[in-house]
Amino acid sequence: MTTNRLGRFANRAILGVLAAACPALAGHAAAQLIQIRTVPVATGDQFLTTPSANFGMAGLTYAVDDSIADGWSNPAKGALLSESSLLSAPVYYWISDASGRGFTLPVGGLIAGEAWFGGVTTALQEIDNASDGGFGPGRAGRLSDMSRRNLYAGGFVGRRLGSGTWSLGLGASTARLQAMDGVDLLYAGADRIVQSGSIDDVRLGVYRDAGRDRASAVVVRNSISMMHDVTYVERTSTRTDRNLDQTRTWGLQLAWDRHLRAPGWRIGASLTANRKSHPKIPNYNIQNIPRDPGNSTAWELGFGVARSMDGTTAGLDVAVQPIRSDTWQEAEDPVETTDGTTIPAGGRTIENDFSFFNLRLRVGMAHEFETLGVRLGLEGRSYGYTLEQTNHVEAEFRTQNESWIEWTPAAAVIFRLGAADLHYGVRLTTGTGRPVTNPNQPDRATSGGEFVIAPDGPLGLVDTGVLTHQFWVRIPVR
Repeated sequence: MTTNRLGRFANRAILGVLAAACPALAGHAAAQLIQIRTVPVATGDQFLTTPSANFGMAGLTYAVDDSIADGWSNPAKGALLSESSLLSAPVYYWISDASGRGFTLPVGGLIAGEAWFGGVTTALQEIDNASDGGFGPGRAGRLSDMSRRNLYAGGFVGRRLGSGTWSLGLGASTARLQAMDGVDLLYAGADRIVQSGSIDDVRLGVYRDAGRDRASAVVVRNSISMMHDVTYVERTSTRTDRNLDQTRTWGLQLAWDRHLRAPGWRIGASLTANRKSHPKIPNYNIQNIPRDPGNSTAWELGFGVARSMDGTTAGLDVAVQPIRSDTWQEAEDPVETTDGTTIPAGGRTIENDFSFFNLRLRVGMAHEFETLGVRLGLEGRSYGYTLEQTNHVEAEFRTQNESWIEWTPAAAVIFRLGAADLHYGVRLTTGTGRPVTNPNQPDRATSGGEFVIAPDGPLGLVDTGVLTHQFWVRIPVR
């Protein structure tokens, strides 16, 4: 690699796009996996594949139980299940400005026994990326381009120990993917992008119910392994580049909650830690410097309070996320620097040091009538970071500060029909879009559930929003 070529891309240094750090199941199960974001990309709810009773309450977590979803987050908390049931939770999401959409059809069940408990789910999904022609009748084109199929499967099992105060659980999930929402935006000018790979997640949890006080712990191992075959049409020929995207995450979460002596009041807190390694990041065409690794350490401290009385529950969550990411670019060949020294092959040509401080707020309420339940909620997410970038080739150093806020109002209604519960929820995410650092080059954008990109200048934003509908049915097995 020549000095000129490296210098051309120096200020466009990218750690990479770490596609969707959440596990292959519901977004609720991603509670132990902290997203790292440096651009406000609009992404869909691709990984919302199991229902949540708190969907319409903006996902309240710390002081409000969610017996339908808690077992997927910590398998030992399946002990909260009161009865067995069959479930199906179709999801449709749409990203404005023709930026993508998806449809997911999951089916599964939850088992609540005296000693043993568990759950199983599988889902079929079709993704329509921004460059697709839309799914449904009347589409034309190659079958592999028309049918972007993803398959999901997972389950958990647990057991109450002794007198039932303690519970232990083990869960696993997998996704076999042919499409990751937004990846098509990463390769401007490509004629065709073929994706394949998997996301695998294993978690071991413990839960203790001591009456007023309850505590839990869960350890998570999450692995992302994706491959992108990108075809470019040139003047007289075509070429196909193969790019690998790999991320490995270890996660730990400790949680506690207590029922206060004041009637109906409850508080809760949690501490989450993630250690992420990124052994392989795709060679996006705005970078062209392959083999760029990185490491990240992320923390989250959360606190919640809620009160339930006369059929009404109201609560709020607060979470802060300090995060550090160290990323770099490695030279394929020896590179001469501007001061006359040489960086050997494999040496670091650019180093990016990120310092994040994010804040997440949720407020929500629910009221239960005899045959009807209503939920309302609002989530606000504030992202902010400082980038310190060192270019060893050009002997340059720069800093950059970025921040933005995303808002997600949500609502849901539950109909209890005796033989089944019908649930409809909707949420809208705003404050996101297609980030660009050059307004004249809107294709310089990226997407995915998690990413750490070192932008080369102040970010601009092409506004988009994400509208998600979830309809689920629960049939009790008595």
